[in-house]
Amino acid sequence: MTVAMDKIRKALTGISGVPVTPYKADGSIDLAKLSALIARLASARVHNLMAAGNTGEFFTLTMDEVKAVHSATIKAADGKALISAAVGRSLTEAKALARHAIAEGTDAIMGHHPMDPFAGPSYQAKYFLELAEASTVPVIAYVRSDTFSVADFRKLALHQNIAGIKFASGNLMLLAEVIRSTKDAPAIWVCGLAEGWAPAFYAMGARGFTSGLVNVFPERSHAIHQALEAGDYAAARALIDDIAGFEALRTKYLNGANVTVVKEALGMLGTDVGPVRLPGVESLTDAERAELRAIVDNVSGKNRAA
Repeated sequence: MTVAMDKIRKALTGISGVPVTPYKADGSIDLAKLSALIARLASARVHNLMAAGNTGEFFTLTMDEVKAVHSATIKAADGKALISAAVGRSLTEAKALARHAIAEGTDAIMGHHPMDPFAGPSYQAKYFLELAEASTVPVIAYVRSDTFSVADFRKLALHQNIAGIKFASGNLMLLAEVIRSTKDAPAIWVCGLAEGWAPAFYAMGARGFTSGLVNVFPERSHAIHQALEAGDYAAARALIDDIAGFEALRTKYLNGANVTVVKEALGMLGTDVGPVRLPGVESLTDAERAELRAIVDNVSGKNRAA
């Protein structure tokens, strides 16, 4: 195993935070605010920052904007956190984005699930394999489907340049089967459904989790991770109880409010990062905002008390 691959796999067993993308009043990316956010997350010791991931609204960004987010994130982290640059869309575009991010100094590439409505499952797996073949740094496969066969997952896990699989399906029986079937593979299986699902994923044999909450309360994400790494599921569940409502709000409107909740929570804490771009939910209702405010105040109060 190369030093770079070992470094990525170790980071994947930690917290993979996905930063939001701040916007100015005119709708353009606010690179100054993004840089400040990245510096804060890096200083908070978030193990892996996934630049331009789904919480960063990847699919609403232009190719040039994705490149700008990658560059700003790599520079602002200043080596204090590992950076995984998110790429996607057509395979040609994904490879082009990867080449740019690698030239900018990214540690790894995170391939978004190919979203073509006419894609065959085994060919979606092949998309990741070809991206891994083309990349000169380790690749993380972000799989948002349970339609891949166990054989497909084995191919991903056994590829020499795939560091891990970010498994973002609630099909825990499939997760258990693929982990059983890839005991001979070094790839890390990561909970791709955030803190709320992490205890179940850990019980199945996964390590680490992705997080949007980390934008708002990195210390809570760290506490949950530490409890899970210690095998203290009761402590992890208790810590998750306080943010369960936060995660539930994010799932509203078929997950359309996923980023909206994170951005509005940041605003409540004094960091205005602008609205979510269409077709995401642009803003919460008054009732939803009041519910979010109660959660933010509760967690903030407990943080201060600690």
